[in-house]
Amino acid sequence: MVEPIYQVRGATKVYAMGEVSVTALAGVDLEVAAGECLVILGPSGSGKSTLLHLLGGMDRPTGGRVLFRDRDLSGASDEELTSFRRDHVGFVFQFYNLVPSLTALENVEMATEIAVAPRDPREMLRLVGLEHRADHFPSQLSGGEQQRVAIARAVAKGPDVLLCDEPTGALDYPTGKIVLTVLREVNRTLGTTLVLITHNAAIGAMGDAVVRMRSGRIVERSVNTDPASPEQVEW
Repeated sequence: MVEPIYQVRGATKVYAMGEVSVTALAGVDLEVAAGECLVILGPSGSGKSTLLHLLGGMDRPTGGRVLFRDRDLSGASDEELTSFRRDHVGFVFQFYNLVPSLTALENVEMATEIAVAPRDPREMLRLVGLEHRADHFPSQLSGGEQQRVAIARAVAKGPDVLLCDEPTGALDYPTGKIVLTVLREVNRTLGTTLVLITHNAAIGAMGDAVVRMRSGRIVERSVNTDPASPEQVEW
């Protein structure tokens, strides 16, 4: 049995909107195995982004517990969560958030400056197939290339976990498949645990495990014994 890297126990998240309380998570239980590719599916408002924020230490649950290995993130201080994000988690978002005045290589190098065990930035660009674009600025790159630079930047600091929030949401179909292929390659080559949230149900076919969410709850978890390659995913 592979040890879980995350254990979520009865996690709730309630936001106060003036005099109204909005429940984003309503008692979530989840385990994520180290090294697996987990796809979290759900429509807008299902709670999947809120869950990702808890896993990434960007927010704390209102109730319940979120454990990273033996580390309880639920009651961690702001300083402890900052340290956790820096040392253990890489983030890939729908929008690339590259620094426009830096080259692709410099954008990747920037992440290694705060890392405890960084990886070689040029090797990470090579991993995502962009070593030949190292000296180009974001404005000289396509959307898909910018997203691949963002992935290289996220993995260059040597994280245990890569958390991806709709990483293909701003991309066309062919480019999205390239990005999914790169993410799966990072997962398999480096052994980085990959958690990917999306509203696109077809992407679930590439996950080792798939979680479906609705109304702040996990309504189904399934295991793919023979996950599809990203090239086989069609939507």
